[in-house]
Amino acid sequence: MSEKENKDLEVNGEVEETMDDTVETEETEETVEDTPEEVVEDTTEETEETSEDMPDEDNDMESMSEALDASVEIKPGDIVEGVVLAFDEDKNVIVGLDTGHEGYIPIRELSTSRVEDPSEEVEVNDKIRVTVLRVVSDKEQGSYILSKKRVDQREVWNELQEKFDNGETVEAEVNRVVKGGVTVDLGVRGFVPASQLDTRFVRDLSQFEGNTYEFKIIEIDPQNRQLILSRRELLESEEEDKRAQALENLEEGSTVTGTVVRLTNFGAFVDLGGIDGLVHISEIAHEHIDHPEDKLSVGDEIEVKVLSVDKERERVSLSIKDLLLGPWDTVDEEFPAGSVTTGIVKRIVDFGAFVELKPGVEGLVHISEMAHRHVETPHEVVSEDEEVEVKVLNVDQEEQRVSLSIKALEEAPERDEQEQPATQKPKRKEPRQSVRQPSLRDDDDDSAFTIGDQLGDQLKGLFEDDEDEE
Repeated sequence: MSEKENKDLEVNGEVEETMDDTVETEETEETVEDTPEEVVEDTTEETEETSEDMPDEDNDMESMSEALDASVEIKPGDIVEGVVLAFDEDKNVIVGLDTGHEGYIPIRELSTSRVEDPSEEVEVNDKIRVTVLRVVSDKEQGSYILSKKRVDQREVWNELQEKFDNGETVEAEVNRVVKGGVTVDLGVRGFVPASQLDTRFVRDLSQFEGNTYEFKIIEIDPQNRQLILSRRELLESEEEDKRAQALENLEEGSTVTGTVVRLTNFGAFVDLGGIDGLVHISEIAHEHIDHPEDKLSVGDEIEVKVLSVDKERERVSLSIKDLLLGPWDTVDEEFPAGSVTTGIVKRIVDFGAFVELKPGVEGLVHISEMAHRHVETPHEVVSEDEEVEVKVLNVDQEEQRVSLSIKALEEAPERDEQEQPATQKPKRKEPRQSVRQPSLRDDDDDSAFTIGDQLGDQLKGLFEDDEDEE
Protein backbone atom coordinates (compact mmCIF):
# COMPACT_ATOMS: atom_id res chain seq x y z
CA MET A 1 0.00 0.00 0.00
CA SER A 2 1.23 3.28 -0.99
CA GLU A 3 1.91 6.24 1.32
CA LYS A 4 -0.98 8.19 -0.15
CA GLU A 5 -3.40 5.47 0.66
CA ASN A 6 -2.27 5.28 4.21
CA LYS A 7 -2.89 9.00 4.68
CA ASP A 8 -6.34 8.70 3.21
CA LEU A 9 -7.16 5.90 5.60
CA GLU A 10 -6.02 7.99 8.66
CA VAL A 11 -8.12 10.92 7.57
CA ASN A 12 -11.13 8.75 6.98
CA GLY A 13 -10.67 7.15 10.40
CA GLU A 14 -10.59 10.49 12.18
CA VAL A 15 -13.71 11.57 10.35
CA GLU A 16 -15.44 8.38 11.34
CA GLU A 17 -14.51 8.81 14.98
CA THR A 18 -15.76 12.38 14.88
CA MET A 19 -18.98 11.29 13.41
CA ASP A 20 -19.32 8.54 15.99
CA ASP A 21 -18.87 11.11 18.78
CA THR A 22 -21.49 13.31 17.23
CA VAL A 23 -23.89 10.44 17.05
CA GLU A 24 -23.27 9.55 20.71
CA THR A 25 -23.85 13.17 21.75
CA GLU A 26 -27.13 13.31 19.94
CA GLU A 27 -28.15 10.05 21.54
CA THR A 28 -27.26 11.41 24.94
CA GLU A 29 -29.30 14.55 24.47
CA GLU A 30 -32.18 12.43 23.39
CA THR A 31 -31.72 10.26 26.42
CA VAL A 32 -31.72 13.28 28.76
CA GLU A 33 -34.82 14.60 27.19
CA ASP A 34 -36.42 11.22 27.56
CA THR A 35 -35.31 10.86 31.22
CA PRO A 36 -38.15 11.11 33.73
CA GLU A 37 -38.30 14.17 36.15
CA GLU A 38 -37.84 11.96 39.18
CA VAL A 39 -34.48 10.83 37.89
CA VAL A 40 -33.40 14.46 37.41
CA GLU A 41 -34.44 15.42 40.93
CA ASP A 42 -32.47 12.55 42.41
CA THR A 43 -29.45 13.65 40.52
CA THR A 44 -29.83 17.24 41.86
CA GLU A 45 -30.08 16.03 45.45
CA GLU A 46 -26.92 14.00 45.04
CA THR A 47 -25.17 17.07 43.70
CA GLU A 48 -26.26 19.24 46.71
CA GLU A 49 -25.10 16.57 49.13
CA THR A 50 -21.76 16.49 47.47
CA SER A 51 -21.50 20.31 47.68
CA GLU A 52 -22.02 20.28 51.48
CA ASP A 53 -19.15 17.88 51.88
CA MET A 54 -16.77 20.19 50.00
CA PRO A 55 -14.79 23.08 51.73
CA ASP A 56 -16.62 26.51 51.87
CA GLU A 57 -14.29 28.96 50.20
CA ASP A 58 -16.56 31.95 51.13
CA ASN A 59 -16.44 31.16 54.89
CA ASP A 60 -12.69 30.96 54.76
CA MET A 61 -12.54 34.38 53.17
CA GLU A 62 -14.74 35.87 55.92
CA SER A 63 -12.55 34.43 58.69
CA MET A 64 -9.47 35.86 57.11
CA SER A 65 -11.17 39.25 56.86
CA GLU A 66 -12.09 39.19 60.57
CA ALA A 67 -8.55 38.30 61.49
CA LEU A 68 -7.28 41.21 59.48
CA ASP A 69 -9.78 43.55 61.10
CA ALA A 70 -8.76 42.34 64.57
CA SER A 71 -5.18 43.33 64.00
CA VAL A 72 -5.97 46.77 62.66
CA GLU A 73 -3.43 49.39 63.71
CA ILE A 74 -4.23 51.88 66.48
CA LYS A 75 -2.69 55.29 66.99
CA PRO A 76 -2.08 57.65 69.93
CA GLY A 77 -5.29 59.19 71.20
CA ASP A 78 -7.47 56.19 70.37
CA ILE A 79 -9.60 54.73 73.15
CA VAL A 80 -9.72 50.92 73.17
CA GLU A 81 -10.84 48.16 75.47
CA GLY A 82 -8.66 45.46 76.91
CA VAL A 83 -8.17 42.91 79.65
CA VAL A 84 -5.65 43.05 82.49
CA LEU A 85 -3.20 40.20 81.91
CA ALA A 86 -0.58 40.67 84.62
CA PHE A 87 1.57 43.04 86.71
CA ASP A 88 5.28 43.21 85.98
CA GLU A 89 8.10 43.78 88.46
CA ASP A 90 8.03 47.55 87.81
CA LYS A 91 4.34 47.64 88.85
CA ASN A 92 3.22 48.22 85.27
CA VAL A 93 -0.10 46.69 84.21
CA ILE A 94 0.10 44.44 81.12
CA VAL A 95 -3.08 44.72 79.04
CA GLY A 96 -4.26 42.59 76.14
CA LEU A 97 -6.19 44.80 73.75
CA ASP A 98 -9.25 43.77 71.79
CA THR A 99 -7.38 44.84 68.66
CA GLY A 100 -5.04 41.90 69.04
CA HIS A 101 -2.17 43.93 70.45
CA GLU A 102 -0.63 44.20 73.87
CA GLY A 103 0.36 47.28 75.80
CA TYR A 104 1.20 48.33 79.31
CA ILE A 105 -0.01 50.99 81.75
CA PRO A 106 2.64 52.70 83.92
CA ILE A 107 1.44 52.93 87.51
CA ARG A 108 1.32 56.74 87.30
CA GLU A 109 -1.22 56.41 84.47
CA LEU A 110 -3.38 53.89 86.28
CA SER A 111 -5.53 56.13 88.48
CA THR A 112 -6.41 59.78 89.08
CA SER A 113 -5.44 59.25 92.70
CA ARG A 114 -2.00 58.21 93.87
CA VAL A 115 -1.59 54.41 94.23
CA GLU A 116 1.37 52.44 95.52
CA ASP A 117 0.32 49.05 94.18
CA PRO A 118 -1.59 48.47 90.91
CA SER A 119 -3.68 45.79 92.62
CA GLU A 120 -5.32 48.60 94.61
CA GLU A 121 -6.92 49.82 91.39
CA VAL A 122 -7.37 46.79 89.08
CA GLU A 123 -7.20 42.99 89.17
CA VAL A 124 -6.14 40.38 86.63
CA ASN A 125 -8.91 39.65 84.09
CA ASP A 126 -10.59 43.03 84.71
CA LYS A 127 -11.95 44.54 81.51
CA ILE A 128 -10.91 48.19 81.25
CA ARG A 129 -10.92 51.08 78.81
CA VAL A 130 -7.62 52.76 78.02
CA THR A 131 -6.23 55.39 75.70
CA VAL A 132 -3.11 55.00 73.61
CA LEU A 133 -0.35 57.41 74.64
CA ARG A 134 2.35 56.36 72.20
CA VAL A 135 3.84 53.46 70.26
CA VAL A 136 6.99 51.77 71.54
CA SER A 137 9.43 49.42 69.88
CA ASP A 138 10.07 47.36 73.01
CA LYS A 139 8.01 44.21 72.43
CA GLU A 140 8.64 42.72 75.85
CA GLN A 141 6.03 44.86 77.57
CA GLY A 142 3.81 45.43 74.57
CA SER A 143 3.63 47.65 71.54
CA TYR A 144 1.82 50.57 73.19
CA ILE A 145 2.00 52.72 76.31
CA LEU A 146 -1.52 53.07 77.64
CA SER A 147 -3.38 55.15 80.20
CA LYS A 148 -6.45 54.27 82.17
CA LYS A 149 -6.30 57.51 84.19
CA ARG A 150 -6.86 59.73 81.19
CA VAL A 151 -9.91 57.81 80.08
CA ASP A 152 -11.32 58.13 83.59
CA GLN A 153 -10.51 61.84 83.57
CA ARG A 154 -12.27 62.32 80.26
CA GLU A 155 -15.36 60.72 81.72
CA VAL A 156 -15.05 62.93 84.80
CA TRP A 157 -14.80 66.05 82.64
CA ASN A 158 -17.96 65.00 80.82
CA GLU A 159 -19.79 64.51 84.12
CA LEU A 160 -18.56 67.86 85.47
CA GLN A 161 -19.59 69.64 82.29
CA GLU A 162 -23.06 68.17 82.64
CA LYS A 163 -23.28 69.28 86.27
CA PHE A 164 -22.12 72.76 85.31
CA ASP A 165 -24.74 72.99 82.58
CA ASN A 166 -27.47 71.87 85.00
CA GLY A 167 -26.34 74.14 87.84
CA GLU A 168 -25.55 71.20 90.13
CA THR A 169 -22.98 71.28 92.93
CA VAL A 170 -20.09 68.92 93.67
CA GLU A 171 -18.56 67.66 96.90
CA ALA A 172 -14.82 67.35 97.31
CA GLU A 173 -12.04 67.26 99.89
CA VAL A 174 -9.48 70.05 100.11
CA ASN A 175 -6.18 68.24 99.64
CA ARG A 176 -3.61 71.01 99.38
CA VAL A 177 -3.00 74.69 100.10
CA VAL A 178 -1.36 76.49 97.17
CA LYS A 179 -0.56 80.07 96.30
CA GLY A 180 -3.77 82.04 96.10
CA GLY A 181 -6.11 79.27 97.26
CA VAL A 182 -6.54 75.52 97.65
CA THR A 183 -6.91 72.49 95.37
CA VAL A 184 -9.48 69.69 95.50
CA ASP A 185 -9.62 66.22 93.93
CA LEU A 186 -12.69 65.39 91.85
CA GLY A 187 -10.96 62.82 89.70
CA VAL A 188 -9.47 65.89 88.06
CA ARG A 189 -7.74 68.79 89.79
CA GLY A 190 -9.97 71.68 90.83
CA PHE A 191 -8.87 75.07 92.16
CA VAL A 192 -10.68 77.20 94.74
CA PRO A 193 -9.39 80.81 95.02
CA ALA A 194 -8.94 82.10 98.58
CA SER A 195 -11.65 84.71 97.98
CA GLN A 196 -14.11 81.92 97.14
CA LEU A 197 -13.57 79.84 100.28
CA ASP A 198 -15.67 81.89 102.70
CA THR A 199 -17.83 84.98 102.88
CA ARG A 200 -15.24 86.61 105.13
CA PHE A 201 -11.54 87.10 104.60
CA VAL A 202 -9.51 84.14 105.86
CA ARG A 203 -5.80 84.62 106.45
CA ASP A 204 -4.85 81.04 107.35
CA LEU A 205 -6.06 78.65 104.62
CA SER A 206 -4.61 75.57 106.30
CA GLN A 207 -7.77 75.31 108.40
CA PHE A 208 -9.60 74.05 105.27
CA GLU A 209 -7.07 71.33 104.42
CA GLY A 210 -8.43 67.80 104.85
CA ASN A 211 -12.05 68.95 105.14
CA THR A 212 -14.82 68.09 102.68
CA TYR A 213 -17.10 70.85 101.40
CA GLU A 214 -19.78 71.43 98.82
CA PHE A 215 -18.73 73.60 95.88
CA LYS A 216 -20.29 75.32 92.92
CA ILE A 217 -18.59 75.10 89.52
CA ILE A 218 -18.04 78.67 88.30
CA GLU A 219 -15.68 77.96 85.39
CA ILE A 220 -14.87 74.80 83.43
CA ASP A 221 -12.63 74.23 80.38
CA PRO A 222 -11.99 70.51 79.73
CA GLN A 223 -9.75 71.21 76.74
CA ASN A 224 -7.34 73.22 78.88
CA ARG A 225 -8.09 71.10 81.95
CA GLN A 226 -9.20 74.12 83.97
CA LEU A 227 -11.77 73.82 86.76
CA ILE A 228 -12.59 76.74 89.10
CA LEU A 229 -14.87 76.18 92.10
CA SER A 230 -16.55 78.37 94.71
CA ARG A 231 -17.79 77.69 98.21
CA ARG A 232 -18.55 81.35 98.89
CA GLU A 233 -21.47 81.56 96.46
CA LEU A 234 -23.22 78.68 98.21
CA LEU A 235 -22.60 80.23 101.63
CA GLU A 236 -23.91 83.61 100.49
CA SER A 237 -27.08 82.01 99.22
CA GLU A 238 -27.58 80.21 102.53
CA GLU A 239 -26.80 83.35 104.53
CA GLU A 240 -29.25 85.39 102.53
CA ASP A 241 -32.04 83.02 103.51
CA LYS A 242 -30.91 83.02 107.14
CA ARG A 243 -30.61 86.82 107.16
CA ALA A 244 -34.16 87.28 105.93
CA GLN A 245 -35.41 84.86 108.57
CA ALA A 246 -33.38 86.50 111.35
CA LEU A 247 -34.61 89.99 110.47
CA GLU A 248 -38.15 88.72 110.60
CA ASN A 249 -37.65 87.31 114.10
CA LEU A 250 -35.82 90.27 115.70
CA GLU A 251 -37.85 92.73 117.76
CA GLU A 252 -36.77 96.04 119.27
CA GLY A 253 -36.25 95.80 123.00
CA SER A 254 -35.73 92.03 122.97
CA THR A 255 -32.67 90.32 124.43
CA VAL A 256 -30.79 87.86 122.21
CA THR A 257 -27.56 85.88 122.30
CA GLY A 258 -24.86 86.31 119.67
CA THR A 259 -21.20 85.73 118.89
CA VAL A 260 -18.61 88.47 118.41
CA VAL A 261 -17.28 88.05 114.87
CA ARG A 262 -15.39 91.30 114.23
CA LEU A 263 -13.96 94.26 116.18
CA THR A 264 -13.43 97.73 114.73
CA ASN A 265 -12.48 101.12 116.12
CA PHE A 266 -16.12 102.16 116.34
CA GLY A 267 -17.67 99.01 117.76
CA ALA A 268 -18.20 95.25 117.60
CA PHE A 269 -20.17 93.15 115.10
CA VAL A 270 -22.17 90.33 116.61
CA ASP A 271 -23.56 87.35 114.66
CA LEU A 272 -27.19 86.84 115.64
CA GLY A 273 -27.65 83.62 113.69
CA GLY A 274 -27.98 84.87 110.14
CA ILE A 275 -27.37 88.58 110.41
CA ASP A 276 -24.71 90.73 112.05
CA GLY A 277 -25.66 93.49 114.44
CA LEU A 278 -23.46 96.40 115.59
CA VAL A 279 -22.71 97.24 119.19
CA HIS A 280 -21.37 100.78 119.04
CA ILE A 281 -18.40 101.49 121.28
CA SER A 282 -20.58 103.76 123.40
CA GLU A 283 -22.95 100.84 124.04
CA ILE A 284 -20.35 98.34 125.19
CA ALA A 285 -19.86 99.63 128.75
CA HIS A 286 -21.11 102.36 131.02
CA GLU A 287 -17.63 103.73 131.44
CA HIS A 288 -15.48 105.17 128.68
CA ILE A 289 -13.33 102.68 126.76
CA ASP A 290 -10.67 103.41 124.15
CA HIS A 291 -11.29 100.34 121.96
CA PRO A 292 -13.85 97.49 121.90
CA GLU A 293 -11.05 94.98 122.45
CA ASP A 294 -10.71 96.42 125.96
CA LYS A 295 -13.90 94.54 126.83
CA LEU A 296 -14.52 92.01 124.03
CA SER A 297 -12.73 89.36 121.97
CA VAL A 298 -13.65 87.66 118.70
CA GLY A 299 -15.52 84.45 119.48
CA ASP A 300 -17.10 85.73 122.72
CA GLU A 301 -20.70 84.65 123.21
CA ILE A 302 -22.63 87.55 124.72
CA GLU A 303 -26.14 88.74 125.47
CA VAL A 304 -27.26 91.95 123.79
CA LYS A 305 -30.33 94.11 123.72
CA VAL A 306 -31.88 94.99 120.35
CA LEU A 307 -32.08 98.77 120.11
CA SER A 308 -33.38 99.06 116.52
CA VAL A 309 -34.02 96.96 113.40
CA ASP A 310 -33.89 98.44 109.88
CA LYS A 311 -35.21 95.67 107.60
CA GLU A 312 -34.83 97.63 104.40
CA ARG A 313 -31.15 98.44 105.00
CA GLU A 314 -30.61 95.19 106.94
CA ARG A 315 -29.07 96.97 109.90
CA VAL A 316 -29.43 96.04 113.55
CA SER A 317 -28.24 98.20 116.47
CA LEU A 318 -27.40 96.47 119.72
CA SER A 319 -26.38 97.33 123.27
CA ILE A 320 -24.47 95.49 125.94
CA LYS A 321 -24.48 98.11 128.65
CA ASP A 322 -28.29 98.25 128.75
CA LEU A 323 -28.21 94.74 130.19
CA LEU A 324 -25.54 95.61 132.78
CA LEU A 325 -26.15 97.05 136.21
CA GLY A 326 -25.54 100.80 135.98
CA PRO A 327 -22.66 102.29 137.96
CA TRP A 328 -25.04 104.71 139.72
CA ASP A 329 -27.52 102.01 140.73
CA THR A 330 -25.57 101.12 143.88
CA VAL A 331 -23.45 104.25 144.38
CA ASP A 332 -25.22 105.22 147.59
CA GLU A 333 -24.35 101.82 149.04
CA GLU A 334 -20.77 101.80 147.81
CA PHE A 335 -19.98 105.43 148.71
CA PRO A 336 -22.26 106.56 151.55
CA ALA A 337 -21.95 110.11 152.90
CA GLY A 338 -19.11 110.37 155.40
CA SER A 339 -17.11 107.50 153.93
CA VAL A 340 -13.53 107.89 152.79
CA THR A 341 -12.29 106.46 149.46
CA THR A 342 -9.66 106.99 146.77
CA GLY A 343 -10.12 108.08 143.19
CA ILE A 344 -8.35 109.31 140.09
CA VAL A 345 -8.47 112.96 139.04
CA LYS A 346 -9.98 112.88 135.55
CA ARG A 347 -10.73 116.53 134.81
CA ILE A 348 -9.73 119.88 136.27
CA VAL A 349 -11.97 122.90 135.79
CA ASP A 350 -11.94 126.44 137.18
CA PHE A 351 -14.27 125.61 140.04
CA GLY A 352 -12.79 122.29 141.07
CA ALA A 353 -11.75 118.79 140.01
CA PHE A 354 -13.72 115.69 138.99
CA VAL A 355 -12.52 112.50 140.63
CA GLU A 356 -13.44 109.02 139.28
CA LEU A 357 -14.55 106.84 142.17
CA LYS A 358 -15.21 103.83 139.91
CA PRO A 359 -15.79 103.37 136.17
CA GLY A 360 -18.79 105.49 135.26
CA VAL A 361 -18.99 107.39 138.55
CA GLU A 362 -17.29 110.73 139.12
CA GLY A 363 -17.56 113.11 142.06
CA LEU A 364 -16.70 116.82 142.32
CA VAL A 365 -14.16 118.29 144.71
CA HIS A 366 -15.11 121.97 144.78
CA ILE A 367 -12.21 124.42 144.91
CA SER A 368 -13.35 125.48 148.39
CA GLU A 369 -12.95 121.85 149.55
CA MET A 370 -9.39 121.42 148.35
CA ALA A 371 -7.50 123.03 151.19
CA HIS A 372 -7.99 125.05 154.38
CA ARG A 373 -6.09 127.90 152.81
CA HIS A 374 -7.25 130.05 149.97
CA VAL A 375 -6.74 128.33 146.56
CA GLU A 376 -6.56 130.45 143.44
CA THR A 377 -6.73 127.50 140.98
CA PRO A 378 -7.24 123.71 141.47
CA HIS A 379 -3.91 123.06 139.76
CA GLU A 380 -2.24 124.29 142.96
CA VAL A 381 -3.55 121.22 144.78
CA VAL A 382 -4.17 118.40 142.27
CA SER A 383 -3.16 117.28 138.79
CA GLU A 384 -4.82 115.03 136.20
CA ASP A 385 -4.45 111.24 136.59
CA GLU A 386 -3.32 111.74 140.18
CA GLU A 387 -4.71 109.38 142.78
CA VAL A 388 -6.22 111.25 145.72
CA GLU A 389 -7.98 110.39 148.95
CA VAL A 390 -11.36 112.06 149.40
CA LYS A 391 -14.24 112.15 151.84
CA VAL A 392 -17.80 111.77 150.53
CA LEU A 393 -19.86 114.76 151.63
CA ASN A 394 -23.10 114.05 149.82
CA VAL A 395 -24.62 111.56 147.32
CA ASP A 396 -27.53 112.38 144.97
CA GLN A 397 -28.25 109.12 143.16
CA GLU A 398 -31.12 110.47 141.06
CA GLU A 399 -29.14 113.44 139.80
CA GLN A 400 -25.96 111.32 139.64
CA ARG A 401 -23.93 113.76 141.71
CA VAL A 402 -21.39 113.15 144.45
CA SER A 403 -19.78 115.94 146.49
CA LEU A 404 -16.26 115.26 147.72
CA SER A 405 -13.71 116.97 149.94
CA ILE A 406 -9.94 116.80 150.29
CA LYS A 407 -9.51 119.32 153.09
CA ALA A 408 -11.97 117.42 155.30
CA LEU A 409 -9.28 114.78 155.69
CA GLU A 410 -6.63 117.32 156.64
CA GLU A 411 -6.16 118.85 160.06
CA ALA A 412 -7.05 122.53 160.16
CA PRO A 413 -4.14 124.84 161.25
CA GLU A 414 -4.37 126.37 164.77
CA ARG A 415 -5.00 130.18 165.04
CA ASP A 416 -3.86 132.43 168.03
CA GLU A 417 -6.77 134.78 168.70
CA GLN A 418 -4.60 136.99 171.03
CA GLU A 419 -2.01 137.54 168.35
CA GLN A 420 -2.51 140.73 166.42
CA PRO A 421 -0.65 142.23 163.53
CA ALA A 422 2.12 144.75 164.52
CA THR A 423 0.62 147.49 162.36
CA GLN A 424 -2.74 147.25 164.03
CA LYS A 425 -3.64 150.37 165.99
CA PRO A 426 -4.85 150.07 169.59
CA LYS A 427 -8.54 150.25 170.04
CA ARG A 428 -9.95 153.68 170.89
CA LYS A 429 -12.47 154.32 173.52
CA GLU A 430 -16.07 154.29 172.47
CA PRO A 431 -17.54 157.81 171.98
CA ARG A 432 -19.86 159.06 174.66
CA GLN A 433 -22.46 159.97 172.11
CA SER A 434 -23.36 157.72 169.23
CA VAL A 435 -23.95 159.18 165.82
CA ARG A 436 -26.92 158.02 163.87
CA GLN A 437 -25.85 156.52 160.54
CA PRO A 438 -27.71 157.51 157.41
CA SER A 439 -30.19 154.85 156.45
CA LEU A 440 -30.46 153.44 152.95
CA ARG A 441 -33.58 151.46 153.69
CA ASP A 442 -37.18 152.10 154.18
CA ASP A 443 -38.39 152.12 157.74
CA ASP A 444 -40.51 149.09 157.04
CA ASP A 445 -37.82 147.15 155.23
CA ASP A 446 -35.77 145.20 157.75
CA SER A 447 -33.80 143.44 155.06
CA ALA A 448 -32.09 146.62 153.79
CA PHE A 449 -28.67 147.71 154.98
CA THR A 450 -27.09 151.03 156.10
CA ILE A 451 -23.95 152.83 155.04
CA GLY A 452 -22.59 152.02 158.47
CA ASP A 453 -23.05 148.34 157.65
CA GLN A 454 -20.80 148.82 154.67
CA LEU A 455 -18.17 151.20 156.18
CA GLY A 456 -18.10 149.65 159.61
CA ASP A 457 -15.35 150.87 161.95
CA GLN A 458 -14.10 153.49 159.50
CA LEU A 459 -16.95 155.89 160.44
CA LYS A 460 -16.53 155.02 164.04
CA GLY A 461 -12.91 156.05 163.97
CA LEU A 462 -13.76 159.24 162.19
CA PHE A 463 -16.16 160.40 164.89
CA GLU A 464 -13.71 159.44 167.65
CA ASP A 465 -11.05 161.66 166.08
CA ASP A 466 -13.47 164.62 165.94
CA GLU A 467 -14.33 164.12 169.59
CA ASP A 468 -10.70 164.17 170.63
CA GLU A 469 -10.11 167.43 168.80
CA GLU A 470 -12.92 169.03 170.72
